[in-house]
Amino acid sequence: MSQPLEQPILWLKKNARNAVGTQLTSLPPLALYIHFPWCEKKCPYCDFNSHQAPAQDQFASQEARYIDALILDLEHSLPLVWGRRIRSIFIGGGTPSLISGAGLDYLLAAVRARIPMDADIEITLEANPGSVESENFAAYAASGVNRISLGIQSFNDQHLSRLGRIHRADEARKAITLAKQYFPKVNIDLMYALPDQTVEEALADLEEALSFDTGHLSLYHLTIEPNTYFAKFPPSIPDEDTAYDMQDKLLEALQIAGYGRYEISAFAKPNARCQHNLNYWAFGDYLGIGAGAHGKVSSAQQILRTVKERHPETYLKDIYSPSKALIEERVVQGSELPFEFMLNALRLIDGVPSHYFSDRTGIELTHIMSAINDAIEKKLLDSNLNQLKATTLGLQFLNDLQEIFLDEPDLEN
Repeated sequence: MSQPLEQPILWLKKNARNAVGTQLTSLPPLALYIHFPWCEKKCPYCDFNSHQAPAQDQFASQEARYIDALILDLEHSLPLVWGRRIRSIFIGGGTPSLISGAGLDYLLAAVRARIPMDADIEITLEANPGSVESENFAAYAASGVNRISLGIQSFNDQHLSRLGRIHRADEARKAITLAKQYFPKVNIDLMYALPDQTVEEALADLEEALSFDTGHLSLYHLTIEPNTYFAKFPPSIPDEDTAYDMQDKLLEALQIAGYGRYEISAFAKPNARCQHNLNYWAFGDYLGIGAGAHGKVSSAQQILRTVKERHPETYLKDIYSPSKALIEERVVQGSELPFEFMLNALRLIDGVPSHYFSDRTGIELTHIMSAINDAIEKKLLDSNLNQLKATTLGLQFLNDLQEIFLDEPDLEN
């Protein structure tokens, strides 16, 4: 049974016996993730925690209830991070661009009043082109949002329809143009290997995305996830060879356009990388508030992971009893940490400095040298031990590389 968050310090002391072998000498950077769980329509490929939005005449009151719940959720979590500053905020979903400008301004003002922020904090909001309005974008920017991430996916109306997207290509173009007017940083999400998509069509999507020169682009291979509509009714997607051909040509086009690949699915021009996701992949800390939000918070002795109630209605009821709203709260065991760290860090094309491992897990690198040597011998990990970095082969077979670091039995107290 989860312990209530109103007594986290006592809870952490009580569970100190589960701490990793070496205490952390410093804490990693801290971010804040805010989950907005509603969408106008659930996409058939989506396995994120998203739910059909309430009817329009009910949405304003539901939004107000939810924002109040988010603020209370943050207050319950603050004892875990007293004295620490947040370096980034990411508002994801769902479709956060359904939030009213006034509602978002109220929420961000409440966050600022409760936790210190870096002066140059990056605040990202995800937006669906079908829910974009100029008035809202202006309000979001005025409230402090300085990075927008647009779920474009494709500029082909036929493919958008097959993906179940509510927007059309013209709305996508309009959303990007508006976003560039209001936000200094704009990301475009694209997908490839779509149902019946050809290599030429995938390249046409990318070419149009690049024409907007947004500085950042996320590129995802469509995957059929369990418990989705596509899992029950699989579409006709390109075969593996065609998908690899698409990927090779897309990567080549991005490189030519000056977009450096800095993570498996993320590409950016200089100074346009997503700071929130960089912190996440480098095994930084983040508070997670909202329905279904995940969190990771380090203390001197251990790393705590949290998960909030997924369903928005249940979350709204249970947030006043934090032990109910918090459906998972556990200390990460020492044997789990090498895999958890590598699961994130090795997604970065340049990897991370090797001292990050001991700094952010409390485990000396020497404890996992057998796994490191195994990965190097298989040519999946770079042999320069100053940097934990996947080779080109390792990036191609990333799952195999990460699994080498599973279950290190000698790391438990």
